[in-house]
Amino acid sequence: MPHIRRVTWARTFRIIRSIHPPIDLFEDIADPKDWEALASVEAKTNPRVRGEIGDLGKVPVHRRVAGPGASYVMAPFVHCSPLWPGRFSNGNYGVYYAGNSEEVALAETIHHHSKFMASTHEDAGWTSQFRLLIGAIDADLTDVNDLPDVLHVSDYSHSQKVGAEIRDAGGNGLVWNSVRCPAGECIGAFWPDVVSIPVQTSHFSYHWNGVRVDFIKRLDTGDVLEVTDA
Repeated sequence: MPHIRRVTWARTFRIIRSIHPPIDLFEDIADPKDWEALASVEAKTNPRVRGEIGDLGKVPVHRRVAGPGASYVMAPFVHCSPLWPGRFSNGNYGVYYAGNSEEVALAETIHHHSKFMASTHEDAGWTSQFRLLIGAIDADLTDVNDLPDVLHVSDYSHSQKVGAEIRDAGGNGLVWNSVRCPAGECIGAFWPDVVSIPVQTSHFSYHWNGVRVDFIKRLDTGDVLEVTDA
């Protein structure tokens, strides 16, 4: 049986695509309980605002976060979709994934970006830009390391079922040993208020050689790092 574990990390590391701009509604001083009303007013003059904000109904008012940087936390919960499932969600609800080191975050995103690039048959070259978010966590999470098939390298069918069961039972989220970087750990928060609002730090670009991601460039320093095991 999984057990509850207090996870206290001074820093969490999450890497996201840089194409997603902050969502003004989450960044201002408005009370989260007023977001639906404000979004409705804004939509009358800006029809695209609904798509930009996402589905607020997926996050209860008391679990929302607001203020500078809140978009980084709210986005994966209001823009989730069955088109983008993950290890612990079939896409019907959002999960905020992060690692306990930059190495973990890079390894996880390199793996998923490589799968995407391979499926779209993109030409070799420098591809999408990414940004690193550093936050923190101090919460009770469910440790799923000892559950069978949850950490399968490619089949998420069982882990998605487990994730849904733990979330439905009131769990805050999960913690497990990283599949792509075995020396590290990952968390998956089921609600925005489980993690702190992160700050944006480094920017990266990944190089695709037609088969895998083989180099990473730090855009803030210009350093180019070789990926030896993607």
